[in-house]
Amino acid sequence: MSDTLSIGWIGTGRMGSQLVYRLLEAGYDVTVYNRTAAKAQPLIDAGARFAARPVDLADRDVVFTMVSTSADLAAVTTGPDGLLTDPDKAPRIIADSSTVSTTASEVLRAAASERGTALLATPVSGNPAVIAAGKLTVAASGPRWVFDEVAPLLRTFGRGVTYVGEGEVARLVKIAHNVFLGVVTQSLAEITVLAEKGGVSREAFLEFLNDSVMGSTFTRYKTPALVNLDFTPTFTNVLLQKDFDLGLDAGRELGVPLPVASITRDIVADEVDRGNIELDFATLLLTVARGAGLELVSENANVTDGLTPQN
Repeated sequence: MSDTLSIGWIGTGRMGSQLVYRLLEAGYDVTVYNRTAAKAQPLIDAGARFAARPVDLADRDVVFTMVSTSADLAAVTTGPDGLLTDPDKAPRIIADSSTVSTTASEVLRAAASERGTALLATPVSGNPAVIAAGKLTVAASGPRWVFDEVAPLLRTFGRGVTYVGEGEVARLVKIAHNVFLGVVTQSLAEITVLAEKGGVSREAFLEFLNDSVMGSTFTRYKTPALVNLDFTPTFTNVLLQKDFDLGLDAGRELGVPLPVASITRDIVADEVDRGNIELDFATLLLTVARGAGLELVSENANVTDGLTPQN
């Protein structure tokens, strides 16, 4: 692979746009498509070109897709003006970084194969702040030779790229990851409220937790949100509910009981039903506090997220 390889990118939301920037900084020739064209303008200003339709990327060597749902993925690949609808040409490789079901991935893989296009499933773990810190991780599955070709591109995204096997198994890895993300966040909210109602500040409790063997990159990263009640969205309850549903579906298909995940999914679904659809999913803290009869206020503390360098 070289920086002369032509890249297409479909879906320049919060995550996609940051990853395109990294490709541009690495010297790659990138053309982007986004349903709302205006959202792609900063990338064009940074050196990317813009495609009016997904099908206009059919002449690219590798096309990344990063969209929200299985239906969106089908629309941009096999729907009207989709990436695979040009009768004369198709990209050599599609690398799909959407979090979708294994079934949706299988459908895309079959459609791509009919056009002579190889598919690599490349879901990612992280958010824009994680990307900025160079700590994004990628799970990839599909033909090994495709992974070997695309790996240098994926390594521009962050610190870790793991080949997890053939077929759609990377989808399962990402879904399992996000189920764990939701369960951990709910548990973290519960114990933080427990400590506060017993008279311990959230700042002090989380400082102790983060310094213990139970602390993690994630608990440190969420500490400012929990301490200062800053719920600027990195991942919403709507998206988390979708991933819980995918995970529970996988559990049923594979015969794996997921009782803790099931309970947490219902808590998240209640948040969505209440209209909590735009704030960060760390607002689960507020739900636990409400149930405990505790009104939270920001502690306005100078705490680190473990990613951003401190002066």
